[in-house]
Amino acid sequence: MSGSKVFRFVGQGVLYLVFATAIGVFSVWPPYQHLQPDEGLLRLSFTHPGKFVTDCRQRSAEELAKIPRQLRADLDCPRERSPVRVRVELDDRMLYDESFAPAGLRRDGASSGYRRLSIPAGEHQLRVQVRDDVRSDEVTFHGERKVNIVPGQVVLIDIIADQGGVVFR
Repeated sequence: MSGSKVFRFVGQGVLYLVFATAIGVFSVWPPYQHLQPDEGLLRLSFTHPGKFVTDCRQRSAEELAKIPRQLRADLDCPRERSPVRVRVELDDRMLYDESFAPAGLRRDGASSGYRRLSIPAGEHQLRVQVRDDVRSDEVTFHGERKVNIVPGQVVLIDIIADQGGVVFR
């Protein structure tokens, strides 16, 4: 083997060693701490379609005559959905009060929300209110629970209409 090939293999080996050392060092340094030792995590994560913004309306005979025959429907129903407003209180203190817009170019999809907040460990009263209809000021779903958070615990809040609305896990 010629000297240039040996030099090339040794150089390549040194570069591999430097690269492997860098990966090893950065895999343990700097140390990452997900939560403080005396904290838990409250996570709001949902996908929920709001109610339609307006009701369907009956089309008149004149309107139906202007529409091509294959597209005629007696009812004109909107596609736009209401935003979903979520309020989360912990021990009568407001944590979140946010409105999540519906997805889609025509605002006709489900609203999605994801928020996370570290909270102190201990016993807490958790209250969640959801409004998904802009035509009404009433709360659509309501959930309340006393939780005992241990350090490192994650409490998930979800909105599932089929399971009663607000679900705690």
